[in-house]
This record gives sequence, C-alpha cells and structure tokens, in this order.
Amino acid sequence: MSKVTTNFQDRTVEYEQLLNNFKELLKKNNLKFTIQREVILETLYSSDEHLTPEALHHLIQEKQPELKTGIATVYRTLALLEESSVVTSLSFGAQGKKYELGAKEHHDHLICTECGNITEFVDKEIESRQHMITKELGFKMVDHSMQIYGICKDCQ
Repeated sequence: MSKVTTNFQDRTVEYEQLLNNFKELLKKNNLKFTIQREVILETLYSSDEHLTPEALHHLIQEKQPELKTGIATVYRTLALLEESSVVTSLSFGAQGKKYELGAKEHHDHLICTECGNITEFVDKEIESRQHMITKELGFKMVDHSMQIYGICKDCQ
C-alpha cells in the first residue's frame, strides 16, 4: 500500500502560512489535523476554479484515489474554513454553493445563469466608485463583493 502524501513537495511560504493558520483553526475547534483535511485545503489552494463540495470531492478522489476522503469531511471542512473566512462561497440557491480560497486578492464575479461559469474580474473604477459612495453616505465599508448574473458569450 502506498503512502498518501500531499502534492506540495516545494511548498510556498504563502501556503505554509495558510497551512499553519489552518492547523491553529483546527486546534481552536478541538479537531484533529488529518491528511484528508490538508488535501482539501491544498486542492482549494491549487485550484483556479470555484468548486462545489462535490466537485472538490471528485478532484480529490481523482488525484488520490487511495485517500479515503468522505464527502461529509469535505462539507465539514468547507464550513469551518468559510466560518473562519479562509474560503468564501458564492451561493447558487437550490444548486448549492461554490467555494474559492479567500486569500486571493479582491475581485468580483460574472456568473453565467445558463452554464454556471464564473469569470473573475477587477475594475479599479468600480472599486473607486464603491469607496466614494460609502464615504458620501457616511458608511464604513468592512468588506464587499459584487456578483453580476447574466449569460456568457458561449451560451448566448
């Protein structure tokens, strides 16, 4: 039987910090650090996609079939990570949520209502305008997200 290991032999400083924070988070919640939980975090870290829990579970099973990671572990780990702002989610109503690592630089989303494709974008003018609006209204912005729903050019 082969030993299960993570894919990051040459971990970046950024990932190491994320991993250390994750270990602390687990300790605070009286949870054990397991290879399954680490692989969940690593898969999110190395993915450029917004993943459903099922897609994340499938990716893990594809990459490391010998690693027995249950879907319940994926859901519980995502809930903990979201609660602690390590990951963020986009809600698709009855279709569920898609997750991404929250450590990315701020960006907004274009979401296709036909195929579910998500395109990330950054627009400095929009960001500037949002800050001006909150200032004009005497509102202290702590965080924000913008999601634009429509139909992508491939689905039109």
